[in-house]
Amino acid sequence: MRTIISLDIGGTQLRAAVYQQDRQEPIAQKRIKTRASEPDTLGRLLKLIEDVIPRDGKVDAIGASCPGPVDPHTGVIMFTPNIKEWRDFPFAAKLMKSFGVPTYVDNDANLAGLAEWKFGAARGHHHVLYLTVSTGVGGGVIINDRLLQGSHGLAAELGHTIVQVDGPLCGCGQRGHLEAFSSGTGIERFVADQLKAGRKSVLNPAKRNSAHDISEAAKEGDSLSIEAYHIAGKYLGIGVANFLHVFNPSVVVFGGGVSQSGPLLFDSFNDSLKEHVIHPRYLEGLKIVRAELGDNSGLLGARALAELKLEV
Repeated sequence: MRTIISLDIGGTQLRAAVYQQDRQEPIAQKRIKTRASEPDTLGRLLKLIEDVIPRDGKVDAIGASCPGPVDPHTGVIMFTPNIKEWRDFPFAAKLMKSFGVPTYVDNDANLAGLAEWKFGAARGHHHVLYLTVSTGVGGGVIINDRLLQGSHGLAAELGHTIVQVDGPLCGCGQRGHLEAFSSGTGIERFVADQLKAGRKSVLNPAKRNSAHDISEAAKEGDSLSIEAYHIAGKYLGIGVANFLHVFNPSVVVFGGGVSQSGPLLFDSFNDSLKEHVIHPRYLEGLKIVRAELGDNSGLLGARALAELKLEV
């Protein structure tokens, strides 16, 4: 029976769990604060792994989910938000040296999609599109039961596809990306710009209004807030129409806080999606569902990655 250690590396928390092949629930798990502004994040992570290793010491592989660009073929983390010391960081090699077992790492959105395919809302599907709509927009794609990674591991950066040439500035520095319209940050930016221009709203122009604040104002009938989510849904529909044309999935799974907005976001999304697909066949039998795994998607995705690699 294989034993996998899964790691979920976040800006605020480091999580580790031990899984055995016949159980979805971990047999052990622990979390600590990342303390990303302090040196030696790796040392804290190694100690965390040591704390969860089974008493018999038997571990077959380690899998890790990490934000930011990752090369899963070399195990190098190119850079990750918040952990500034991890730039072109040979993550897999470091862990393999410490524990002597195969170590695999990939981007957190990719692995959230892999987790939903293996354990969650996309179980039983062979072609899966996963989108997390939160502070940013991330994605993961499964084709013929294989995670799409690309030659450098940089595939499926779906939030950084262009949906309007010369559109608003994205956090990455480019313009017109899906993330600039449909993420929580994009929604907040649109509202802030409108308030600055003198637009009337129940929202306070003197404070930073979060995407949650804006959704609550929309529910109260605030026209600016409703428009912000309408625009986010419209461009999300354009983006997903593009992705349907490229990947032709049988299921689209939405995760992330903004995707919890319900009809506020998805009424305009559905209208836009239908308007922009080139043929209704793309929508036949297509399931659009909510992610099921929540905060555990990183750990379960890292586990799935390690198990799949061991099967090759």
